[in-house]
Formats: sequence, structure tokens, C-alpha cells
Amino acid sequence: MKKYQVDPQGFFGRYGGAYVPEILYKCVHDLQDAYLPIIESDEFRREYHQLLKDYVGRPSPLYFARRMSERYGCQLYLKREDLNHTGAHKINNTIGQILLAQKMGKTRIIAETGAGQHGVATATVCALMNMKCEIFMGATDVERQHTNVERMRMLGAEVHPVRTGNMTLSDACSEAIRDWCCHPQDTFYIVGSTMGPHPYPDIVARMQSVISEEIKWQLQEKIGRDYPDYLVACVGGGSNAAGTIYHYLDDDRVQIFLAEAGGHGIDTDHTAATMHCGREGIIHGARTLVMQTDNGQIQEAFTISAGLDYPGIGPMHAHLAETGRTQVLAINDDEAIRAGYELTRLEGIIPAIESAHAVAALEKVKHHFKPEDIVVLTISGRGDKDIETYLNYKLEI
Repeated sequence: MKKYQVDPQGFFGRYGGAYVPEILYKCVHDLQDAYLPIIESDEFRREYHQLLKDYVGRPSPLYFARRMSERYGCQLYLKREDLNHTGAHKINNTIGQILLAQKMGKTRIIAETGAGQHGVATATVCALMNMKCEIFMGATDVERQHTNVERMRMLGAEVHPVRTGNMTLSDACSEAIRDWCCHPQDTFYIVGSTMGPHPYPDIVARMQSVISEEIKWQLQEKIGRDYPDYLVACVGGGSNAAGTIYHYLDDDRVQIFLAEAGGHGIDTDHTAATMHCGREGIIHGARTLVMQTDNGQIQEAFTISAGLDYPGIGPMHAHLAETGRTQVLAINDDEAIRAGYELTRLEGIIPAIESAHAVAALEKVKHHFKPEDIVVLTISGRGDKDIETYLNYKLEI
């Protein structure tokens, strides 16, 4: 048993589990029983990898960033998930889950989305597989990610703006779960991150683990060994981070730095840094770290990044941070925007603002680096969707 993977009861240490309404118990239990036999079957693997290759365009490149390497005093490689079809890592997971839904006989797909990348990836695979698709998205995000909303509609999905709470990702999750409760028989909920009730954190991590699987052979090809000294990724719910580190969790030679969204700062009320500011609680069906008020109500998360403003964290990441396997840094809005511009100017790559948080982590950890150290940083998505946010942010560059 690998010590950082989920146990048979659905827990990572003390985090995880499946805390769901009674009406969903059978749904979730059926999924728990079905998912491993399906995704470990030869038929599933063959279909999944064929689609990743021919439809998504994998493997994504592992690019040596020469100018950024000079800037940070290391050998920096960028894992280019931004070059996938639909522009982010999210498609790795939606391809896998739609195949799973098909094999379980489901006919209707629902999903939640924040920045819209998961919504677009879900709408994309539903178009591919001719399945009905409904996306729940906070009204605030519908406004600030308007282009992604139109992409989803163009792909044939119905987009439901959610007007409860602060009208962002957490509220979209809650609304999707409410819908699922009303349609448990025919509906498959494609969860976008390593959160939610067991087995979703494990499913999503496994679907995204193609990232670290590729990093291993790509490094072997480029430098003659299959592991880096450091891995860096941003973390909101935690899917691209889980994928980046999955095959290295038990390799103590690899240090892991994860960047979460600090917003205006962890000492303010305007932050999304759950692993810095959260306490143990239950959110969207799992026991994990949750940002909450003194009386246990979920606190609104705040960050400039629509994809990182989740007031919880995947249970896998809560466990990794608590055990010290990962070191988590809080990156403020200013730092993320500045890092996004830096990567753009030095390497000609405009990262999603989520990914810019990972780039900003380099400044905070560069004192660890030696010139020969191999650092792999995942660019989880491209910045096309965030151009207006970059331009509207008043920052001296």
C-alpha cells in the first residue's frame, strides 16, 4: 500500500470519505464499486490513451525554459498542459470520466466550473460522445469568464448561472450536487478536481496522473534520469497538482512546492489559501480543510483567479500538507500577476492566472536551488481566458 494514496474506505489519512445525502448514497456507492474494475480494464485504457493521443494531443511537451532558468538559478522545465486541446489539463480528466459514465450506462452529464476550463472540457467530451450536458457556474464567474461560457454554449452545453453565496466555484459545486440529488438514476457528475466524496478525489488524481507519467520518461529522455529535484504546481481543488506529483509521492528525492491563492494576503479576509487558513470540516461530501467562520459556516474564498477561489482543498492535498510531504506557499494576487507577465516576457508563454501562481512560487523558493537542480513546473492552462484580468489589474510591471 502506497502511504499517500487513498485507503479502501476512501480516506487519505484522516481526510476524505463520502459524506453525502441519503438520496445519493446508492449513486456514490455504485461508483465506488464500478470505477476501479472499469478504469483498470484493458478496454478502458486503450480507449483513454488513444483519445489522449489523437484528440487531446498528448504527450504535452516538457520545455526547457532557458531564460527563466537563468533568472532563478536552476534547470527549469515547464510541463506544457496549456497546449492540450481546450487549453488546460482539465481535458485529461473529462475524457476519462465520460468513458466511465458511458460504461456505467449514464445518459446525462453535469459538472461545476469556476474559471470555465473544466466546463469547456466537459462540454467538449459531451459533444464528442453525443451526451446531454449541463454546467453549473457561479454568476460572478459567468461574467468574468464570458468567453468560456460562450464556448460551452457553442459546444451544445446548457450553462446555469448560480446566484447563491458569492456566486463562484463553491456555490456552483453545491448547485451541481443539488441537481444530482434530483436526477440520481441517469446522471453522472463529472467532478473537475480532486475533491468531493470518495471515489472522486482518487478518480481525478488517477486521470491526471498522465502528467507525471509523461514527466518521468521525458526527463529520462532529456537528462538521463526520470526524476526532478523539485516539482512546482498551483493548487485550488488540486487536480493539476495531483497529476504533477502522483508518480513521485513515494520518491523522497523529489521535493514538492505547491502554490495556493493568497488573494490580498493570508492575514486578511480576502484569501483562498485553504491550507494556511482552513480548519478541518466537511465540504461537498468530503472531510478536509475548509475555510470557515467561528461558528463553522463556510467562508467565502477570494482571489483574482477564478479557478482557485475554492474554500476547501482536495483531501489528498490536506493529508500531504499535514504530513509534510508537500510545502504549500500562499501567493498573493500581485505576485501572481507579476509572475504571469514575467513568464510572458521571458519565454513568450502567457499562462493562466492559476498557473502564474506556480510561477510566482519560484521567487519564494529560489534560495533552495543550485544551478544543476532540475525543477519541473506545470503550466496548467493558457492565459487566453485571463487577458482582460491581466490588462485590468493595475500593477507596475
